[in-house]
Amino acid sequence: MGFYEFQCGFLATICASLKLAEYYLSRQSKTGGAAATSARDGAASVLSRKYLIVYGLVMGADWLQGPYGYSLYADQYGFDEQIISYFFITGFLSGAMFAPLLGSWADQNGRKRVCLAYCVIYASSCLLLQMPWVPAILLARIFGGISTSILYSVFESWLVSAHSEAALRPDELSSIFGRATLLNGLVATVAGIFSNHLIEYTGHSYRSPFIASALVLVLAFFAISGLWSENYGAKANQALDDSLQLDRMVKAARIVANDPVLLVLGLTQTLFEGSMYLFVFVWVPTLQDASPASTLPLGYIFSTFMICMMLGSLLYTFLTAHLFRSASKQANLTLHVTLSALLCAVAALSFAVCVNAGSGKTEALEQAKFWAFCLFEACVGMYYPVQGVLRGNLISNEHRATLSALFRVPQNIFVVVALATGFSSARDAVLFACALLLSFSALVSAIIMLPRVEPLPTTSMHLPTPVHTPATPASALLESDARIDAPYAGMEAR
Repeated sequence: MGFYEFQCGFLATICASLKLAEYYLSRQSKTGGAAATSARDGAASVLSRKYLIVYGLVMGADWLQGPYGYSLYADQYGFDEQIISYFFITGFLSGAMFAPLLGSWADQNGRKRVCLAYCVIYASSCLLLQMPWVPAILLARIFGGISTSILYSVFESWLVSAHSEAALRPDELSSIFGRATLLNGLVATVAGIFSNHLIEYTGHSYRSPFIASALVLVLAFFAISGLWSENYGAKANQALDDSLQLDRMVKAARIVANDPVLLVLGLTQTLFEGSMYLFVFVWVPTLQDASPASTLPLGYIFSTFMICMMLGSLLYTFLTAHLFRSASKQANLTLHVTLSALLCAVAALSFAVCVNAGSGKTEALEQAKFWAFCLFEACVGMYYPVQGVLRGNLISNEHRATLSALFRVPQNIFVVVALATGFSSARDAVLFACALLLSFSALVSAIIMLPRVEPLPTTSMHLPTPVHTPATPASALLESDARIDAPYAGMEAR
């Protein structure tokens, strides 16, 4: 058994053991709880099941074909590197251009409806990629960018709004996000193995994972239709004649510009997720350059990364559901802001270790870079639930999908600029720059966000109130009857 195969099995065993331990602790805490909480626990279980079924399907569809885009373009269709780079840039530009509009439409017209549209648009993208024709592929990449923006903003907005409407505890939202990240890692591992066998079964056709992805998206469409109810961000009396949603986007942009906490939240998303996308492009050549072997078992390495992501999500669950569990929205928010700053710092450290390990082709160097990347993937596993809870708590329900999508614009531009400058020839410089930017994000979060969320007064009001005090109150920029409808709002009154 090789090094990577052993580490994959070893970490999988640890992950399974920790999951069993977490399950046991959860059962113990529920057994010791009061009977009065049984109805609320039942509502949380129903919401978790509805969301995770859909989430597993849409993420499975994404992971089935996601790793094979480059192979389809280069190996199956024979496009050169420059054309392929244009394909990827088109997808990120599409996401940057359409993200705010899609978020506004979701808030105004219904998040369930936009999630259903996601299934149709992404399935169309997969089918268009069956044609080795540049215009069809470019259109598929445009659809792909639109779909990615919906996937990472509107689905989350639906969950947070449904959690708020059900009046569930804040730790229950944290638990759902933690389970979703764990499920994402598991689905990614299974989808990667299934796609690998599917390609072999179809005679090394890289088209087949895209067809399988489209079929899973059909299942997701029916799951959303049958399981989810509709929820909105906009008020019922809001004007509906702004088809391009320019007024809503301007309001959302003004809210962010006048609120330092939301600015830092968006900065963290831009730098962390931008670094994550760049990591996707550099981890294979970085390990290949450091390895004395002629080939690497990339499938096992990818699976190990996904297991590390699951370990990160389990660590998040232990911290939020057991070690620092609290029904106070103030304590939960402070904990998540602290975790956000620490994650950026540790992610920066992982990239710095990779760069400082040096160059050459030795097993020690290869393994050092591999473990540094594993540490980064563990940070990714914690990042998504942490960021999801922060967005759910700090962004008003009326503009939740709009702002979540708006945060993706600078992130996509960040990746496009990096791709357009041909960073592949200077991978260490890119990783070092990402380390510096993530360190900056950690410092800004600690200096700006943390002091603004720590001194929160406890209120007995039943009306939801903002959980932090922006320099210019967000409520002044909304409609006259607008209110912050965060999932933790009103918890003190119970």
